[in-house]
Amino acid sequence: MWLDRLFPALPFERKSAGEEPPAVQPVGQPHPRVRISPGERLLRAVIALAGPHADLMEHSEAPWASVTFAGTRHTIVLRYEGWEACDAAEALIADLPEHEFTIPRTLVADAAVVRLDQVVLPEPAMTVELALLLLDDA
Repeated sequence: MWLDRLFPALPFERKSAGEEPPAVQPVGQPHPRVRISPGERLLRAVIALAGPHADLMEHSEAPWASVTFAGTRHTIVLRYEGWEACDAAEALIADLPEHEFTIPRTLVADAAVVRLDQVVLPEPAMTVELALLLLDDA
């Protein structure tokens, strides 16, 4: 077990009889389906919209609810460095409020730029903080 290798002096209780899972899925058996959360889908969509010059610095998710709706509030911080990257950041800032996200069973109710830090010298760089509200469509 990997914990035994990391912490050899600490005893860990093992629920299984020491069997390691097979490294390769046996032939003929279906692979388990991995469900991607709406938050992960949103993050992927924002990164695609942000372009290849964007570096993800931070992503946080918090539950949100009102009397009639429930969902999650997301904060995403992206960093752009260089002239071309800053042009891509400006395009993201312009496109984000009107962008139509397609996330199954979820509505993006609000998408806004809440903070922008810009440096020109020695090389242009921008840090963009986005706030997005996802509502469950149930």
